[in-house]
Amino acid sequence: MRNPSPADELVLHQRVLEGDPVAPADVFMTYTERIVKILMRKLGCDEDAAHDSAVDAVWSYLEHPDRYDLSKGRGRLFPYLMQAARHRALDRLSSAASRARREQDFASVVEQQARTPKEVMEDSVEANLVLNLLVERGYLKNTRDWAALRLLVHGERSTERLAEALGLTSLSGDELKRAVKRHRDRLMKLLERFGKEDPDDES
Repeated sequence: MRNPSPADELVLHQRVLEGDPVAPADVFMTYTERIVKILMRKLGCDEDAAHDSAVDAVWSYLEHPDRYDLSKGRGRLFPYLMQAARHRALDRLSSAASRARREQDFASVVEQQARTPKEVMEDSVEANLVLNLLVERGYLKNTRDWAALRLLVHGERSTERLAEALGLTSLSGDELKRAVKRHRDRLMKLLERFGKEDPDDES
């Protein structure tokens, strides 16, 4: 269908205002397909999202035609509908992106947690053996380091939990974060040095 002239758009708008029963269908036929094509081309929407956004915009206009200000857009109805459809399409794209991120994060968590009880137990036993060897070989010389490293090897990443184990609860804010990071790095380096040794070497 050809693009309507400004005069044709004003007539169509007046018909909508007057409650012409055929006017809504004419509005859909005149604008929906054009809006869908532009949304797909300029925003990269898929056809369903573009169509739904166009229909939403047209329906919103038909339900409240009095909100359309003839003094704006040089009396053109199409830019008004196009802008409304664009906002709806952007909302859909944003929601889809957020949903995709949530699904990816959830899948990552599920993948990490999808371990058998046997695997969890084996990892826990192995971690405890490492801690005991660290104590026996003199790597861990105080209970705070032992408690903090125990949390780390069992997967704990909470700054608050680590601060409690390290006895840093008197600190707060950025100072607390820096202190915990400093101790975490120190303990991980200690663990790394231990890992380079032969665990079967008792000499």
